[in-house]
Amino acid sequence: MSSDGPDTKAATPPAIAQRVLVLQGGGALGSYQAGAYQALCHHDFEPEWIAGISIGAINAAIIAGNPREKRVPRLKEFWELVSSASPMPWGSLIQTDHVRSAFNETSAALVATFGAPGFFVPRIPPAPLWPQGSPQSQSYYDTAPLRDTLLHLVDFDLINSCKTRLSVGAVGITSGNFRYFDNVEFRKLGKKIGPEHIMASGALPPGFPSVEIEGEHYWDGGLASNTPLDYVLDAETARDLLIFQIDLFSARGELPQTLMEAAEREKDIRYSSRTRMNTDKAKRLHDAKLAVLALIAKLPDNLKDDPLVAKLNEAAKENTVTVVHLIYRSKTHEASSKDYDFSRLAMNEHWTAGERDVYVSMAHPDWLNRPQPGETMVTYDLSQETDEHVS
Repeated sequence: MSSDGPDTKAATPPAIAQRVLVLQGGGALGSYQAGAYQALCHHDFEPEWIAGISIGAINAAIIAGNPREKRVPRLKEFWELVSSASPMPWGSLIQTDHVRSAFNETSAALVATFGAPGFFVPRIPPAPLWPQGSPQSQSYYDTAPLRDTLLHLVDFDLINSCKTRLSVGAVGITSGNFRYFDNVEFRKLGKKIGPEHIMASGALPPGFPSVEIEGEHYWDGGLASNTPLDYVLDAETARDLLIFQIDLFSARGELPQTLMEAAEREKDIRYSSRTRMNTDKAKRLHDAKLAVLALIAKLPDNLKDDPLVAKLNEAAKENTVTVVHLIYRSKTHEASSKDYDFSRLAMNEHWTAGERDVYVSMAHPDWLNRPQPGETMVTYDLSQETDEHVS
């Protein structure tokens, strides 16, 4: 991150900084990310690095695991597949929020009962009837269809060539530790990303089974952190970054008035990103680094060559980070089941919302000239009617 202290560089304009796509978890809401990516392609945004959690990891793998011309078609194929059990061509006949809410709840109940094609199916017999300790006894659904879907839609050889960096997060069940599976880091160790790493990132219990990797069982990364922004910021401190962060749960919302609204709001808070917390932390770190550089500048010449001073100088170097934050904001007819309503109607609405929010954000050219001198991390939520400068 840039600063005005000694030995600092000028900030790279966001338009030519390293481009990163950060995708939050959120189940059926993930088609919002696919629509947003399609719109980003229209604006020639080609990510060098994609990081995802849960459904964000699946979208990320499809994007990183295909050449550019196949990415949007593959995303469409995935989302049309998982929503194919409920195409609901008569959905346009729904005229009121009350009726639409009933439709959504019915669609989600059908998914909970029968599963989503190409993604997960209910266990038969149910989990309680399997022997205790068996893999089948620990989840309501079987995600074997997702493995087949990933092998069909994703070129893992392309992912492991590291043409696009891919990072997906999961949580070790016995250790409780968060871990990222990163193709660039794996390559250094002679390892490869496979479908199991993507499935581990989305293995949300007790619905989905854990995934075993290298002797450890993993669950959905959203249990610990539902956004990979922290990982990206920690892993890259040299190059300037332009990050499109696409979230599926909003931290801000209205005070609930009903039990269903309370359930939805609780889920939003639990899984939303803490972008304000991240930017505040980055600012405190920036101020500390400026203080270190200012102190070094005041040292007498005979101390400036001390090895400890050299280490402090290196630690105080910063890159500049610009985050364009896109957040899916629920419609009034949606409830806490919105993340497992895989109806075709909901999928199309979420996809269209993602496209729209990108186009609105791209209509604000001012952020392309940021950060201003002295700024090191700025975040914009530009998808609303007004330009909301978050930090």
